[in-house]
Amino acid sequence: MDTEFDTLIINGKIATASECFPGDIAIKDGKIYAIAPSLKGWKAKEIIDAEGGYITPGGVDGHVHIDQENTPGGQDYPYRGSDGFESGSRSAVAGGTTTMIGFAMQHKHRPDHTLADVIGHYHDLATNNSYCDYAFHLIITDPTPERLLEFETLISEFGVSSVKIYMTYERLALTDYEILHTISKARKSGITPMIHAENIDIIRFFSEELEKLDLLDPYSHARSRPSLAEHEATNRAISLAEVMAVPILLVHVSSPGSVTRIRKGQGKGLPIYAETCPQYLLLTDDTLKLPNYEGAKCVCSPPLRPTKEDLDGLWNGLRNGTFTIVSSDHCPFRMDEELGKPVAIKDSGKPGGDWRLIPNGIPGIETRLPLLFTFGVLTGRLSIERFVQLTSTNTAKLYGMYPQKGSIIPGSDADLVIWYPEGKYAPKKLTNSMLHHNCDYTAFEGLEMLNWPRYTFLRGSVVWDADKDAVTGAKGFGQYVRRETSWFTKNQNLFEESTQYKNEWRPY
Repeated sequence: MDTEFDTLIINGKIATASECFPGDIAIKDGKIYAIAPSLKGWKAKEIIDAEGGYITPGGVDGHVHIDQENTPGGQDYPYRGSDGFESGSRSAVAGGTTTMIGFAMQHKHRPDHTLADVIGHYHDLATNNSYCDYAFHLIITDPTPERLLEFETLISEFGVSSVKIYMTYERLALTDYEILHTISKARKSGITPMIHAENIDIIRFFSEELEKLDLLDPYSHARSRPSLAEHEATNRAISLAEVMAVPILLVHVSSPGSVTRIRKGQGKGLPIYAETCPQYLLLTDDTLKLPNYEGAKCVCSPPLRPTKEDLDGLWNGLRNGTFTIVSSDHCPFRMDEELGKPVAIKDSGKPGGDWRLIPNGIPGIETRLPLLFTFGVLTGRLSIERFVQLTSTNTAKLYGMYPQKGSIIPGSDADLVIWYPEGKYAPKKLTNSMLHHNCDYTAFEGLEMLNWPRYTFLRGSVVWDADKDAVTGAKGFGQYVRRETSWFTKNQNLFEESTQYKNEWRPY
């Protein structure tokens, strides 16, 4: 072969969503050019020996809160999470994630802002600031007829093919009536709805009762949001989707009871997709009981659940195919800043704070892949192929960026992760000092890591080199990814044919 390539990766175990095989990869002009059992004799400017380590597609994190105004909890504070696009994306590539999808958020108190305004503002924050590629979801909090009309141009004009809907938080929640209008319009526009499913009235009632008992510590956040609040809302979201024949994704599922309800819907042939996160696989609510307000570090919604059986139920959902993707739900707030997690102490005047005022969220964009690799692949809970599905390929398919992202095939972006081969990585305890986010803690402190991305490639360039312990990419190298209608929902007509209610009238 006379052509000189930019990079050859040799002696790897190439892992895709369907198979794993020994092979080499040739990269040219940011794309995968060729894959073969051996490319010996081919010329390249650089040759990287994977030494028998796994090569997986670059991670696609489908759920990150980056430079998002206020907090997902909807509290009206003049702050953002601690990671903007620069620090959040830097952290992403150091953990093997090459594409992240953040949230452009519509606000009810700004009804004059069009969805184009919201997306344009988020572009202003991201442009020239990202180390990794990125895309946007849209959060809908005020689905007026005027705003819903804009759904028709979200894909063609902005490359946005997904919207997030909340069933909880007073400032964000939509009524069932509003959800029906929103998902109906999404269906007609090829948009995938993502739903945060928790019953707002159960949470409101429990919160009032906790207040009467002066139970305001961080652990009481979990008390206020029982798993049944998620189960009921999950079941209701599935029913609303079924009645309108709309594919949906249930985000950050935390409880085995919700997994059961999702699997039942899937068993009926409904295109119901599900996401969970590492915190729900590895942590229990014991972390919320830590003294001296340390429990605030792990306040997130839905909350962490109480038992090992809860964790095992989610792992089972990963193994049996109920879950489509694993995202980080990265949402960092510092513990050493007055307008971070301690704002609940400042505004309540209580030394132990008030859980109702704690910004919800846990950092995790950098640790997502290494945690799932260590506690999934290397423990035998997940095959390497299933790991690739959950962390990259399925996310790219679900959100309309496949096969550009999430794949190792000729013509795809050369977004790759090379892992350390067996015996090359010395196990080490995870510490926050290892990470590259702008947060002063990790909820996973002390967990023993058995592997880590050795190299991260973004469009053919090495942007993370663990042997040098350095992010080698440049801020601004990350590009915006325009997305199409979900690869998964292109067979939506099959959904309409599968429902048992097909003889009833629907306003499609």
